[in-house]
Amino acid sequence: MPTTDLKQLARDFFDQVWNQGDEEAIVRMVASDVRGNDEDFGTSRDDFVEQWRSWRAAFPDIHFEIADLVTEGDTVVTRWVLTGTHTGPFLGLEPTGRRVCVNGMSLDKFDNGILVQGFDGWDAVGLRRQLGMEIV
Repeated sequence: MPTTDLKQLARDFFDQVWNQGDEEAIVRMVASDVRGNDEDFGTSRDDFVEQWRSWRAAFPDIHFEIADLVTEGDTVVTRWVLTGTHTGPFLGLEPTGRRVCVNGMSLDKFDNGILVQGFDGWDAVGLRRQLGMEIV
């Protein structure tokens, strides 16, 4: 797949799935047996949907701003900035109304236009600090 098409797939994923909150986009864009490094997001599309719903409920205005996109073969690395307002329960914390801003990256592998594997790295400690959570 051409580099420009892979970059567009990544843009579409973040825009449709996260920014627009389109759950049907997950079905269209994510393999049923998608694999990732984050245990919370599980090892299937159904697991991903479950976590996605909890994030969308906690941060209904969640938004991913793409800072950089780099491709190599069938893999796209996306550096992003997540923003949102904590208005729903999250990780056992009642809503704080606080705005958050978190930096991260996703290394995603696509096969025939479908996301089959993802590796995410992001500032989870920074998110917890912004929400006023105790860091252990």
